Amino acid sequence: MTYEEALKKIESLLRFGSKPGLDRVQKLLSLLGNPQDKLKFIHVAGTNGKGSTCALVASVLKKSQYKTGLFISPFVTDFCERMQINGEMIGHEELSALVEKIFPLVEQMAANGEIITEFELITALAMEWFAQEQCDVVVLEVGLGGRLDATNVISTPLVSVITSISLDHTAILGDTLAKIAYEKCGIIKDNGVTVCYPGQNPEALAVIRSTAEERKNRLVIADTDSVEVLSMNISGTGLEYRGLLVSLPFIGEHQIKNAVTALAVIEELKKMGYHIADHSIEAGFSSASFPARMEVLSADPLIVLDGAHNPDGTAALAGAVKKYLGNKKIIAIAGMLADKDVSGAVGNFTGLFSRVFTLAPNSPRALDAKALAEKFQSIGANAEPTENADAALAKALSLLNADSALLICGSLYLAGDIRPRVLELLHTK
Repeated sequence: MTYEEALKKIESLLRFGSKPGLDRVQKLLSLLGNPQDKLKFIHVAGTNGKGSTCALVASVLKKSQYKTGLFISPFVTDFCERMQINGEMIGHEELSALVEKIFPLVEQMAANGEIITEFELITALAMEWFAQEQCDVVVLEVGLGGRLDATNVISTPLVSVITSISLDHTAILGDTLAKIAYEKCGIIKDNGVTVCYPGQNPEALAVIRSTAEERKNRLVIADTDSVEVLSMNISGTGLEYRGLLVSLPFIGEHQIKNAVTALAVIEELKKMGYHIADHSIEAGFSSASFPARMEVLSADPLIVLDGAHNPDGTAALAGAVKKYLGNKKIIAIAGMLADKDVSGAVGNFTGLFSRVFTLAPNSPRALDAKALAEKFQSIGANAEPTENADAALAKALSLLNADSALLICGSLYLAGDIRPRVLELLHTK
């Protein structure tokens, strides 16, 4: 089976959509011999900050010489980003071999009326690969919610992590923070340890506390007082943590909280006997990478890419833009999905952009470019719809100079499509 054929097999399950529930994925994994039972996990749920927290923890474990799996979603540029070991994504041939092995089981289940979804298959592929490769630890990011997410087939993890909770996917997870927190807290298993993001909304925190207590978990609330911010600029953040000088390559106030959450997880692992030296924390943080999160694609001209797609995410992004790019005229390329809180997300950009070029991301859920332009116009922005990424880039780059910056934002789907184009354009200059 070729890589292209493997991807087609995976994507063929897209039409079955998202169907909450663990029975199907548990059945599929049992047919594989339950590879998840051979692994140890750090399980991470939340609305925002999951990816950054996962990237930091995985990077520190790698630098500590542990064979570290990382499961994330969605990917930005290459599907294989979704499953990595020690920072290297699964090879195309390896993925193809796994699909060839597992897809007949999916078809066998389908014949019995048990329809596996795309995300369930991807989860099973990752579990099988991590087990085959005998990972010491797997940092496992939840796909959606937590309680009924396919990743929740695991038993009690080393640490359950709840990052920042806000309103998102309300049609599926509920329309209050308490309801959403309930779903996220589904990853908290009996007799474990739970690490919680600092400054969590009180409504969400109350649910986290009660769930941890009910399931006999020791709850650790990450403490921002454990770090001192030494420097913050467009290139990253310098922190002091218990005498260590830590360089965080991510920027924004919210990333400091994600870093503190990751550090709290590391401390819990050390208590369990994991050997994580100070130099591994320093090296792990400085080498962590996470595309499309206030990522500087170019310093001259200044081009920044960010995948924030809900109101909390765009609020953090807007704050970072004001802080680090306040002296620049901001030109934006924006694309969003129609099933997000577009008005809430766009509203955070009021007064921020001198020009906005909108387009529809490469997704069946994309919001039309004209409709998004109208959303920006409603907040007083000079917004113009464009046909595609190439057209938007051409228009935006023609306006870019030493006094301005280009911000590409609104969706990880947009980021995945446009990131390689920008890098190629810069490389050919």
